[in-house]
Amino acid sequence: MTLDFAPAPGAAPLPRMVLAQAGAEVRAILRNGEQLLLTLIIPVLLLVGFSLAPLVDVGAGRRVDFLAPGVLALAVMSTAFTGQAIATGFERRYGVLKRLGATPLSRAGLMLAKTLAVLAVEALQVVVIVGVALALGWQPRGSFAVALLLILLGTAAFSGLGLFMAGVLRAEATLAAANLVYLVLLGCGGVIFPLAVFPDAVEPFLRALPIGALTTGLRTALSAGEGLPWGPVVVLLLWAIGTLTLASRTFRWE
Repeated sequence: MTLDFAPAPGAAPLPRMVLAQAGAEVRAILRNGEQLLLTLIIPVLLLVGFSLAPLVDVGAGRRVDFLAPGVLALAVMSTAFTGQAIATGFERRYGVLKRLGATPLSRAGLMLAKTLAVLAVEALQVVVIVGVALALGWQPRGSFAVALLLILLGTAAFSGLGLFMAGVLRAEATLAAANLVYLVLLGCGGVIFPLAVFPDAVEPFLRALPIGALTTGLRTALSAGEGLPWGPVVVLLLWAIGTLTLASRTFRWE
């Protein structure tokens, strides 16, 4: 019997490459203090601060019941859109994506790995935010299965938007634009303030934004308990299809 110790070069199977890259993405996010501030600390502070202090009139009901679904939507946006857009933009600037492009990992594999990393971080966010909200007295009355569907659709929509932005703008422009969009959507996306406080002519447009659809859908699913909110589901699905299509066609390795 002869033993063959010759090397057998070749690419690993695609699932193994995707999981390895996703693990590297998760570790990079959790080691980055700015990312943790954006993904965990700010949402938790907003939830606690606005739940305990009567700073916002949310109408009938307790403040935490209104705020918890909105903060969950904010967490999805902060990870899938803002954090991912900024990180990917600077990865492209520093040549990280160019080096990945020289590996057997395809463009679709990289996007899939980044999406899996986002979902892993979001799972941590959901555990922390739901735990804090329950400690503050939140009593969800709806379906977590419907909420999960909305979160997945919102993640797809925001991931496509973030990757599209990072693929067409310079890193500095991506940093400025992503933070600006984050602040604008935080203020007018129904996270802290009810969409009903905005003028009647503006409110439909805000509900058509991905953050407006996600906050509205999560409140319906977790607070009102009215079943599947078809309006937000359709809006998020259209955003997901549109942004992911744009990202796949415009994303550049360098």
